[in-house]
Amino acid sequence: MDAEDLMRAAIDATRRGMARGQGPVGCAIALPGGDIVVEHNRVYELGDGTAHAEIVALRAAWTKVGDRKLVGAVVATTCEPCPMCATALFFAGVDQVWFGASIADLEAAGFDQVPIPAEEIFARSGGRVRIGGGVLAEECRALLVEWAG
Repeated sequence: MDAEDLMRAAIDATRRGMARGQGPVGCAIALPGGDIVVEHNRVYELGDGTAHAEIVALRAAWTKVGDRKLVGAVVATTCEPCPMCATALFFAGVDQVWFGASIADLEAAGFDQVPIPAEEIFARSGGRVRIGGGVLAEECRALLVEWAG
């Protein structure tokens, strides 16, 4: 599955979450062996400020593989991971992260952000996690605009 296909799965999850009153972020994780875990933000549903899409997807992936390490996993998230999520992705051992909208896009849509780029976090942690932005960025930014209403 390429980055755009994985991002489309994350976008679909975002739409499902938004229809349930959740924030406009989705995440898809392609696991080694072909399984894919797809989740959306569940902060409001769970009353849990850590239930960002990436964290919820990581929890599902860890359950699926039965291990805390996801070596070989590829992640697509509709928004650039915040520092909490980037750090969790690093500790999970994922290989690559693709994102659509940037932290600046989130700020422009009115979301509180800690403006530390995920790329900087991954670089400071040894550069083991590869990151790329702008995958289906317009579609991902449109989700933020729709949410901001």
